Amino acid sequence: MFKRGAVKTPAVLERTHEQEQLSGQLIIQAAGIHKTYETGKVTVQALRGVDLRIRRGEMVAIMGPSGCGKTTLLNVLSGLDDITQGEVIIEGAPLHKMSDKARTRFRAEKMGFVFQAFNLLPVLSAVENVELPLLVAAVNPGVARRRAQEALALVGLADQTAKRPAEMSGGQQQRVTIARALVNIPAIVWADEPTGNLDSETSASVMDLLGRLNNEQGQTFVIVTHDPAVAQRADRIVRMRDGLIESDAPNHVAK
Repeated sequence: MFKRGAVKTPAVLERTHEQEQLSGQLIIQAAGIHKTYETGKVTVQALRGVDLRIRRGEMVAIMGPSGCGKTTLLNVLSGLDDITQGEVIIEGAPLHKMSDKARTRFRAEKMGFVFQAFNLLPVLSAVENVELPLLVAAVNPGVARRRAQEALALVGLADQTAKRPAEMSGGQQQRVTIARALVNIPAIVWADEPTGNLDSETSASVMDLLGRLNNEQGQTFVIVTHDPAVAQRADRIVRMRDGLIESDAPNHVAK
């Protein structure tokens, strides 16, 4: 919180976020986000001053050409990567000021992740893959198993709990990853190309599921995608180019 007369940041996020959070609207706030990578003698400016605000319960698609910074933006907003400059506030908490340990704990409590690569452990069953984040967080094993079974039922896999990834289709495996992302009841689900490894029919099925969960559970979804069909399921479409937001507009096509 800034003191009266103190120098203010461009968006004065830390002075205003408490008031806005009380309205129950904003869950993600970012201002002046820069991300620079140093690779030998080459400096890459992946993000060049991004401002973004997302309301609680929104489904937002982030689009743009390869290398435009959309995955980098997801990584810094979720705390998977540090920012070079700027502010990121999630659910009223200044993520950019947290230690690595604090950010890791915050992600475990508040966030879920779905990636293009399913990242399931092949030696574990579906229910064991889903309960793993809870066990790592020291949740009672019995409670973890029950919540994992409930999460799998939520994504339509109640009868697949004992199967290993190799025994499941690509769409089923992605549903397991979605169950794993939801098992800790996160406020935000980050998805990076969640349908990238799926055919069009399975992709539509997965997006039907994400849309239903967004509507029924009220969770916020931020989806990086190159697929216009996926983006058209979102409430808003954010388009990026060269490390900047080129446009940010409501999607008037019904999900």
